[in-house]
Amino acid sequence: MNNGKSDLYAQRFERVFTYIEQHLDSALTVEQLSAVACFSRFHFHRQFSQYCGVSASRYITLMRLKRASYRLVQPLPEKIIDIALDAGFENPESFSRAFKNTFGLTPSEFRKEPVWVDWHRHFQFPGKGNQQRMEKMDVKIINVEPMQVAVLEHHGEPMRVPNSVAVFIEWRKASGLSDYATLGTYGVPYSDPLTTPGDEFRFDICGELSTEAQGKVPANPQGVICKSLPGGRCAVVRHVGSYDRISESVYYLYRQWLPQSGEELRDFPVYFRYLQLDEQLPENAQQTDILLPLK
Repeated sequence: MNNGKSDLYAQRFERVFTYIEQHLDSALTVEQLSAVACFSRFHFHRQFSQYCGVSASRYITLMRLKRASYRLVQPLPEKIIDIALDAGFENPESFSRAFKNTFGLTPSEFRKEPVWVDWHRHFQFPGKGNQQRMEKMDVKIINVEPMQVAVLEHHGEPMRVPNSVAVFIEWRKASGLSDYATLGTYGVPYSDPLTTPGDEFRFDICGELSTEAQGKVPANPQGVICKSLPGGRCAVVRHVGSYDRISESVYYLYRQWLPQSGEELRDFPVYFRYLQLDEQLPENAQQTDILLPLK
């Protein structure tokens, strides 16, 4: 298969993966998915399994369990029966069996003590490794002004970041020093969450400070402090989709764009600006700017 045909083949599967992500709450059929990919429904099962490494039905189940595992540890707990039904299971018992068979813990056990070690290995699919190389991502170089931000420093498991976000939102609403509706919201990961041991992971949750609050964050019960985001040149690319897939776009910048750009990196981590904070927004519609600091 030449490069052009290989790229087209990968793009057709990327449409399928995106469609699945957008319709996890719906019944998904081979007829639907094969039509999205423009493949014959008679061969789709075999093509999907060959490309992705698992069957289409198993892939859909894994994506639903992945979303369920995030929901189980959210700061505001949801009923397990609701999570089970949303994941396409008829009852909590069948959901619990599938969850335990995949992750080694029941949903209740996972909620009490999440075990994220090796969690990501369940979602590594051979054919999906080339997706980002196939996409023509629109990378721009911009100049960013330095900014004073309020920061809650998260230390520990990456999957616990939403819990820290809830604490930061509590401070933001109570203090009035960083209005989320009008001022920027940022995240600064100091290492790769996929390769860093949980107890060593650090992530700054940041909110732009109002003009009158510059450098003035009083002591508070949440532990929010004041820091600065540096100004300067940055490569920026927009990630559209759920936050848990953002690593794919980050890897694209490092592995594909940077070596071909001739640019050199500044001594500050890649960081994120979250463009939409509507809790009702579907995961597939979330937009995040990824900023890579350059010299």
